[in-house]
Amino acid sequence: MREKSIFKMNGFAALIIALVCIGIGIYLIVIGAAIPEKISGGLVLLLGLIIATSLTIVQPNEAKVLTFFGTYLGVIRDQGLWATIPFTFKRSVSLRVTNFNSEKLKVNDLEGNPIEIAAVVVYKVRDAAKALYDVENYEKFIQIQSETGIRHIASRYAYDSFESSGNTFTLRQNSDEVADVLVQDLQKRLDVAGVDVIEARIMHLAYSSEIASAMLQRQQAQAVLSARKVIVDGAVGLVKAAIDQLTEQDIVELDEEKKAQMVNNLMVAIVSEKGTQPIINTGSIY
Repeated sequence: MREKSIFKMNGFAALIIALVCIGIGIYLIVIGAAIPEKISGGLVLLLGLIIATSLTIVQPNEAKVLTFFGTYLGVIRDQGLWATIPFTFKRSVSLRVTNFNSEKLKVNDLEGNPIEIAAVVVYKVRDAAKALYDVENYEKFIQIQSETGIRHIASRYAYDSFESSGNTFTLRQNSDEVADVLVQDLQKRLDVAGVDVIEARIMHLAYSSEIASAMLQRQQAQAVLSARKVIVDGAVGLVKAAIDQLTEQDIVELDEEKKAQMVNNLMVAIVSEKGTQPIINTGSIY
């Protein structure tokens, strides 16, 4: 099924013709004295009623899909009052941009962790005929297929990455990339319904309640380890700079044992989370 245009004409002209025919027909039936006049009036009245059945109103951003005794004829997209083929059955399809908010879905991510995910899908009908006649109920079809696509995408990626490498896409860290993949996946699913997916975004993402506490502890531990690594890397640089400066400026001669002791003291002083108590060496009395 494909959308195609159908014959139409100015509806106001057809409305005037229909009203004139109905008026003349009623006049001839009521006033006419002879049988031929009444028959003529009946025929003119019938013609006016037939013309009236061809009238249809198309609202802005709406399409009217017409069928004639079960046969699909075409679509009218232009807004206004139109006259088309009489005795056609007309169904309206909205062409406006529409939002669909999915329910919170429970699904396992790539690593098997149960998560809760929900998304908002922005779409509009591209082909009114396909939306009405290629699927049973296009709005329900969009809802079910969108939730299926969201589940599929959620299972392809991990919620979060606890590795040091940033090359892996995750649902939490790469929302834009995941949204692009979700749009492509939904577009393939909804093409059969003549629908264009404009945008799809994850609006809710969280671990399921049964593992949320454990995952929070894991994230906190990962954050602590990352912070400690930064501190240690910085401390090593500071210690190296201090020893190099003492050596270059010939302030004090340090053998390997004293260097090791200084490194140990500086590392403890810099890395330690608690404040250190310095011991001042004033020299030996011997």
